[in-house]
Amino acid sequence: MSRFMKGLFALALGALCAVSVAQAGKPVVVSSKIDTEGAVLGQIILQRLEAGGIEVRDRLQLGGTSILRGALNSGDIDIYPEYTGNGAFFFDMTDSDVWHDAEQAYATVRERDAENGLIWLAPADANNTWAMSVRGDLARAHGLVTLQDLADYLNRGGEFKFAASAEFVESEQALPAFQSAYGFELRPDQLLVLSGGNTAATMRAAARQTSGVNAAMTYGTDGGIQALDLVVLEDTLGVQPVYQPAPVVRQMVLEAHPEIADLLEPVFRALNMETLQHLNGQVAVQGLSARRVAADFLSDLGE
Repeated sequence: MSRFMKGLFALALGALCAVSVAQAGKPVVVSSKIDTEGAVLGQIILQRLEAGGIEVRDRLQLGGTSILRGALNSGDIDIYPEYTGNGAFFFDMTDSDVWHDAEQAYATVRERDAENGLIWLAPADANNTWAMSVRGDLARAHGLVTLQDLADYLNRGGEFKFAASAEFVESEQALPAFQSAYGFELRPDQLLVLSGGNTAATMRAAARQTSGVNAAMTYGTDGGIQALDLVVLEDTLGVQPVYQPAPVVRQMVLEAHPEIADLLEPVFRALNMETLQHLNGQVAVQGLSARRVAADFLSDLGE
């Protein structure tokens, strides 16, 4: 290496070190999406870092995905929980099959975003994707665990009525994709289509058996699932993209606080689907604050 190149390298290294030192003196800005799960995961990150001796700044429930992504890229926030499946939109890869496999989805977003100076830390073992759920009494009576079990039940003429939004029923990536993959087809009289319906409305319809409904469109970690005794049917064929939550942090911040990765890894490893359903339910159904739910969770973990 020439003296000139050595000099440039030394200058660049010095500048990077100066930035890292400056960053180390600033609070880490923790943010999250505006929904229930965003509030819970954001509080878990915020409280865990604070307990680890890192000065933090609370900007939780800042907005939707595009707002959070823009704020992270611009440096207005430093870390927030994101979902691996959203990489399909971040990198214009919606036609790729990688999003249907948890390991491939995580590896892809981690590799692609590293080029943007963003680091994906260890994900939770949970999947907050579109799902079909049935009442617990129906699942227990007929041994319904997977969507293949549901297909077999339906093809035997089992009694079934499904509450869903128009988007879920009509989108080629939702109900039609499930029906094609698992070999069943719901008749119009087996559907209760709720105009503008969200999962709170569909789950409520199943819980109350509105118009004979005994199943509902949900997301995998919805807070009402356990409280309303619903069972998420496992998508064994991987029809839906995988949406694992994971902390995403700016590389510059992680270099200034490398302990962040070790602080958050055991916490997110403990967040399986049932645990997230329970935590979300404490907020959405029981009315507890996300701050308290996160504090109790971390206390129970001994973190």
